[in-house]
Amino acid sequence: MATHPSVRNLQGAVRLPLEETMHDTDFPALLGATARLGAAYREALARRPVGATRSGADLRRALGAPLDDDGQPAESIIAQLAEAAMDGTTASAGPRYFGFVIGGSLPAALAADWLVSAWDQNAAVHVLSPMAAVIEDITATWLREITGLPATTSVGFVTGCQMANFTGLAAARHRVLRDAGWDVEADGLAGAPDIEVLVSDEAHYTIFMALRLLGLGSKNVRRIPTDDQGRMRAAELAAAIGSGGGPCIVCAQAGNVNTGAIDPIADIAALARRRGAWLHVDGAFGLWAAASPAMASRLRGIEQADSVATDAHKWLNVPYDCGIVFCGDEGAHRAAMSMSAPYIQASARERDPHEFVPEESRRARAVTVYAALRSLGRRGLAALIERNCRQARRLADGMRAAGHEVLNEVGLNQVLVAFGTAERTWQVIGAIQQDGTCWCGGTTWHGRAAMRISVSNWSTTDEDIERCLAAMLRAAAARPAA
Repeated sequence: MATHPSVRNLQGAVRLPLEETMHDTDFPALLGATARLGAAYREALARRPVGATRSGADLRRALGAPLDDDGQPAESIIAQLAEAAMDGTTASAGPRYFGFVIGGSLPAALAADWLVSAWDQNAAVHVLSPMAAVIEDITATWLREITGLPATTSVGFVTGCQMANFTGLAAARHRVLRDAGWDVEADGLAGAPDIEVLVSDEAHYTIFMALRLLGLGSKNVRRIPTDDQGRMRAAELAAAIGSGGGPCIVCAQAGNVNTGAIDPIADIAALARRRGAWLHVDGAFGLWAAASPAMASRLRGIEQADSVATDAHKWLNVPYDCGIVFCGDEGAHRAAMSMSAPYIQASARERDPHEFVPEESRRARAVTVYAALRSLGRRGLAALIERNCRQARRLADGMRAAGHEVLNEVGLNQVLVAFGTAERTWQVIGAIQQDGTCWCGGTTWHGRAAMRISVSNWSTTDEDIERCLAAMLRAAAARPAA
C-alpha cells in the first residue's frame, strides 16, 4: 500500500540507544511534524471514503510487530501510526459520517486538546493545576447559562455520558437514602432501604449500566411505557409512581437515540416532586437543543431536574473523551464523589474538580469545551444545532419523496428510514457503507429494521447532504423491493 506523502519524511529513522531515543529527541521538530500529519489527516476527511478500507488483519500486520528490547525513535513510531490511520480509521470526524451521534472536533477544540496533552496537567485538585480548575469554573458557568440550568447547579467533567449518568445517579442514590436515614457511602447497600427506580422503556443502555455499577441492578427497575416516538408517557408514570414515600429515582431522557424525541420533562418533574423522588435526565445529545432559542422549548422543565448528563463530544463537537454532569444538589454531588487523604492538598477557597467526578487522575477536559464555546459563541452554537436539524429534515424529505418510509418525527437530528423488508433494509445499509460516500448504521425500532441517520457534525454542509442523499437513493434503487 502506498505511503501517504505527509508520512514519508518521518520514515526510515535509525534506531538509537535507549538514552538517546528518550532524551535526544528533537521535541519541537517531532511535535511540528506530528501537527502536520494530524492536519493532513483532517484535510483528507472531506474526500476519503468514510468507512475504513484497511482490514483488521492488515492493521495487525502493519502495527503488530513483536515488542523490541530496545526502543524505537519517536519519529518512526508517529510516522507508522499516521500512515495506518489514513485508511485504517473510520472518518467519523468528517462531514458525511451519520452512523452514531458523533460530532467532529471543532478546530479550536482540537487545537486546545493538543495543548492539554502538551501541558500534561492532572486536573484533580486546584493546587495541581490552577488553570485547569479555573477553566472548569468558567466553563461551568457558561454551560449553565446555555442549558438554562440554575446558577447553583454543580458541574463535573467526566469521560462521557456513561460516567455522567453514573455520577448523577450516585448523587441520587446518596440523597434518597440519606433522606431515609441511611449513609450509603459509609455503610454500603447491605441492609439499606430499597430504592424504587423508574425509567423510560426507551432508556439508553448506559442508564442500566450505571444502575448496575451502583449496586441497584439493571433489572431491578420499573419500565414506564413510551409513545410511538419513544417519549415517556407522563400518565403512565403518574400511575406507577403514586404519592407514597420511600427512596425513589426517576430517569427521563432528552434525545431518544433512535428518534431524537424528548420526554415531557416538565410533567415528569412535577410527578417526581410530588413523590419526593430524584429526577435524573439523560441528555447525551438532546440537551444541546437548549442552546437554540428556536428549540429550547422542547426541553421545558429541564431546570427542575436534580441531575442531568450529557456528552460534549457529541453535538458540541469537542474531542473524545468529555462528558458533563450537572447536579442541582451540590451537597449530594460532593458527598457521592469526594474523599480526602492526608497527602491531598485541598484548596480552602478554590474549587477542587475531583470532588465532583469519580476520577482522581484526569486530564483537563474542560479546556476543549472552553475553546469550543469561545470559538462558536452563543449564536454560533445555536446555528450549529439548527443547521444539523434542518439537514436531517432535508434527508428525511428526500427519502419520503423517493417513496421510502421515514419512521420518526424528525424533530432533532435523527432520521429512521425503512426500505421495506428487514432483509432489504440491511442490504441497503450495507451497500451505503460499502459505497463510502457516507456512513449510516442500522437499528431495530419497534420491531422494524431501520437505517439510522445522525447529523451532528459542525463541518457538514448542505452540499454534503445532497451528495449523501443521492448516494443513499442509488443504493436503494440498486436493490429493488421484491
